[in-house]
Amino acid sequence: MAVRLPVVAVVGRPNVGKSTLFNRIIGRRLSVVEETPGVTRDRVYAEAEWNGKSFMLVDTGGILPQEDMNDTISSKVRKQAEIAIDEADMVIFVVDGKDGLVPLDQEVASILRKSRKPMILIVNKVDDLGEAKQGDRDYLEFYQLGLGEPFPISALHGKGIADVLDKIASAFPTQVAEPDEHVIVRESYEPAAVQRPEDLEEKKEAKKIDAIRIAVVGRPNVGKSSLVNAILGEERTIVSEIPGTTIDAIDTPFEYRGRPFVIIDTAGIRRKARVDTPLERYSVMRATAAVERADVALLVIDATRGPAEQDAKIGGIIHEAGRGCLIVVNKWDLIESHRKQEQAFELSIRREMAFLDYSPIVFVSAVTKQRIGTMLDMAQKIAEGSMKEIPTSELNSVLEEITERVPPPTRKGRRLKIYYATQVGRRPPTFLLFVNDPEIMHFSYERYLEKEFRRALGFEGVRIFLKSRRRRS
Repeated sequence: MAVRLPVVAVVGRPNVGKSTLFNRIIGRRLSVVEETPGVTRDRVYAEAEWNGKSFMLVDTGGILPQEDMNDTISSKVRKQAEIAIDEADMVIFVVDGKDGLVPLDQEVASILRKSRKPMILIVNKVDDLGEAKQGDRDYLEFYQLGLGEPFPISALHGKGIADVLDKIASAFPTQVAEPDEHVIVRESYEPAAVQRPEDLEEKKEAKKIDAIRIAVVGRPNVGKSSLVNAILGEERTIVSEIPGTTIDAIDTPFEYRGRPFVIIDTAGIRRKARVDTPLERYSVMRATAAVERADVALLVIDATRGPAEQDAKIGGIIHEAGRGCLIVVNKWDLIESHRKQEQAFELSIRREMAFLDYSPIVFVSAVTKQRIGTMLDMAQKIAEGSMKEIPTSELNSVLEEITERVPPPTRKGRRLKIYYATQVGRRPPTFLLFVNDPEIMHFSYERYLEKEFRRALGFEGVRIFLKSRRRRS
């Protein structure tokens, strides 16, 4: 059997410092940290290591009282936390040492006792660990939860974290010999059980291949999280009709047709005039950073609203980053679908986003899972294209053909001469053209070369960069 990492879930009520602890353990700021309760809503996964023992750490949203479950978001946040508890090998239960023991801590403890999972009780925000360990009365009250000895820490200042990590590492003397549970495998999109390759040799071979990273971006409430859930086949990210539900950029590994992928669900990018809180500004920054680290971005557009100026601005972020781009028109099940409708919608997209004329368009439905497989096939092709290396001989053969078809321009009686080309970069593909005079290279001819290279060399959906340099004599 393949070895999987043990899963450790961080749970508790809102604003006790779960995300601060999560970020402290993994050594980077992955979960959003704000004083606003309930900032983390989805499950956020990251690999951590201590004393040679690796494990998968899961941050969760704050669990609210049962009587608050009429709130749609609160109920879904609670569901995400319960899923994390169910899949965990160990649970870290975080309480607030400044607030002391509150009734909601008792309610969360009751949920955890029913899970029968190994547990570590963490009392966070304890400034003086020495006083706490010597029997501070406020600290000792957490024994009432019946979950064993509490560990006092300060996640913000990094105090007491080593003791917690020692406890985690000691609980996993050997790694768990089972398939990777944190990797979701999907070959089809029926609501069936998780599938995994039965041939272990094929799976070993697949693991040697770098995962394709797909960022899902767009305006708020266009169905990004629903699309992610449709791909993964489970409710991994919270879906709500309320715009702005996703705050963090959520990374989730999965496999499709034996190929490893990582899908990044991001917060909806609002117009600048609508970004009026530090939390929203941070979310926009995270979504932009997600595009930067992706191989291909899915620009999601709402079929019921049509392309808008903000869609074009988000497309501009992808274009400037030089990432592969696939335009995904979601909610197509709500449109009376026929070929003329698709053609009309495509024309409107091309008018709004002429600079993305190299990006294919696919019409999908996250609800019915229409064309989800087609979308992933296209995304894979684009991502692989962005990483392609073209042999110099093949590149120059294509260059000779396209310059014969349309000769280079002249300027002030001098004709541009292109001697040869070579590839100097990937992600995005970048080509260096050696010429007699770079000043004669008109932008329109450069655009022609870019289009023809894309067509002849298989760079659909990929922005190509061309640089001209004077050839030395």
